[in-house]
Amino acid sequence: MTNIIPEKALVISCQALEGEPLYGPEIMAAMARAAEMGGAFGIRANGVGDISAIRQAVRLPIIGLNKRHIPGFDVYITPTVDDALEVQRAGADIVAIDGTNRPRPDGLSLEETIRVLHHHGVVVMADISTFEEGVRAAGAGANYISTTLSGYTRYSRQEEGPDISLVKQLAHALSTPVVAEGRIHSPEEAVQALQAGAHFVVVGSAITRPQLLVKQFAEKIADWSQSATTRR
Repeated sequence: MTNIIPEKALVISCQALEGEPLYGPEIMAAMARAAEMGGAFGIRANGVGDISAIRQAVRLPIIGLNKRHIPGFDVYITPTVDDALEVQRAGADIVAIDGTNRPRPDGLSLEETIRVLHHHGVVVMADISTFEEGVRAAGAGANYISTTLSGYTRYSRQEEGPDISLVKQLAHALSTPVVAEGRIHSPEEAVQALQAGAHFVVVGSAITRPQLLVKQFAEKIADWSQSATTRR
C-alpha cells in the first residue's frame, strides 16, 4: 500500500458531539479548511454528513469513521461493515474501525471485517487500546494501527496524556504504520509520539474543541484567584 498520509505528518481530528457549539457539517468543514491552512496533512472526521462536507471543502486525505452506540455492545467506532462502506462512499480515503477484541454488532470477527472491507477496496485503520490488540489487528491485515482507544477501554492503560509507550512498543514490533492518537495536548507531545515511532499523529480536542481550551484557562484562573484570596 502506498501510504496515503506522509510520514511524520500532522492530522487534525475535526469532530464535535451533538449538543456542542461547533456541531454540524458546515462548521466541521470550516474547521477542516482552517486545519489545511495551518499545515495539516489530513483530517479525521466522524459521520457521513461531516465527511461529505469536508470532502467538498479540502483536498486533504480524510480518515473517516462513524460513531454509533448500539445497545449491548461496547464497540462504537464504525461498528459494522455497512457503517464502514457508508463512510467510504461519503468520501473517506481511510476508514477507521474499532480494532479491539470486543464483540462486534454484526457478529463478524475483526479478521472477517477487514477481509470484507479490503474486498471492497477500503483502506482500514484499526483503532486499538493495547499492544496485543495492535498485533492482532496488524496480523488481520489492517493498513494502519492507531492508539486511539488506549485509556478508553476498561482494560487498557489509563493515563492523562498520550500513551507514548504503546506507540513505541507497536512501532518496534510491527511493519504496519502506527498512528499516535489520544490525549495529545501539545506540540511537544506530538513530537514525542513521532520520536517514539509513530508514522503520523492525530490531534483533536487540543485544537478543535475550543470549549475545553476555555475551560482550562477558566479553571487555572479560578484556582489562582482562590489561592490569592486565601493568602490575604
